[in-house]
Amino acid sequence: MRKRIVGIFLVSIMLLFVLAGCGTKSQKDVVTDLGNKLDKMEGYKTNALLTFKQGKKNQTYQAEIWFKKPSYYRVVLSDMKKQNTQMILRNKEGVYVLTPQLNKTYKFDSNWPNNRSQAYLFQSLANDIMNDADSTFTSKNNQYIFKTKTSYQTKELANQQITLKKDLTPTSVKVMDKDMNVVVDVTFKNFQVDPKLSTSDFNVKENMTTSSLEKSQSTSGKVASSTSFEVAYPTIKLEGTKMKEMKSVTTGGSKKFILRYSGKKPYTLIESQSQVMSTSSPVQVSGEPVNMGSGVATLGENSLTWSHGGTDYYLVSDKLTDQEMQDVARSVAGKVEK
Repeated sequence: MRKRIVGIFLVSIMLLFVLAGCGTKSQKDVVTDLGNKLDKMEGYKTNALLTFKQGKKNQTYQAEIWFKKPSYYRVVLSDMKKQNTQMILRNKEGVYVLTPQLNKTYKFDSNWPNNRSQAYLFQSLANDIMNDADSTFTSKNNQYIFKTKTSYQTKELANQQITLKKDLTPTSVKVMDKDMNVVVDVTFKNFQVDPKLSTSDFNVKENMTTSSLEKSQSTSGKVASSTSFEVAYPTIKLEGTKMKEMKSVTTGGSKKFILRYSGKKPYTLIESQSQVMSTSSPVQVSGEPVNMGSGVATLGENSLTWSHGGTDYYLVSDKLTDQEMQDVARSVAGKVEK
């Protein structure tokens, strides 16, 4: 009788090990499942918090993200008070950036978002995982954690840690520099697979006139803010770089501030007061749309252009990297938390 009990016990233990083994997926299994999920998914909706880190200072913004196959995107960006709203749209006509407060629409000749990694888009994260043969993988706490390389066009954003739920939807992303310091931290909320979406949800005109995004200012020529127009200084400290001069100029009745910085990383920043446009007809621009968290910037050759809080900014430098220009821009616009 005792031998029989021991035998039953050993069989039970072996069965538990077999069942446990069946429930553990390898990295290859998870990557295969992720590819299948991406193929079958018709669309998704999610909200995300994007935190940009500069040393001990953090800037956090909100993003509402919609996607519909084959390549329709709608990304609404705003600060934590849901002000200064901007939107990136991609539909069959192209890629657009909308600023409802200014009644401005820009059309880009761009392959966005497929031209580089996008930490807030599920497709980009899945592709980074599937395309990195040297990625590392951990399964714990009902989550899958991947560490992969990125496809950003800069060494300053070289690595990322992507955390997925067991259903393979994302929960968080940490984008790191070459020294493994976290530069961008993304947290996803309410990830909804295959929601009801139509192509009209990605229409430029409909999104410009949506009451939830449109602000009350619509008169041509009026400034975008009732507050006085004042100079804004970058708070970032670039090694070997200091302010050379700041001057204000008035041309055509419009006031501008010109800030010049000299040293190892020289740059010039021009600030002018935003104007509300009389028409929202798309204006063709060259460059690439860049998610700044606080809004969308246009990244050109040695330049960065953006609007925030009633001010238009133009940053130019042949010494700053693309990432450094974005770091300077973020230090000008947006609330910085220590």
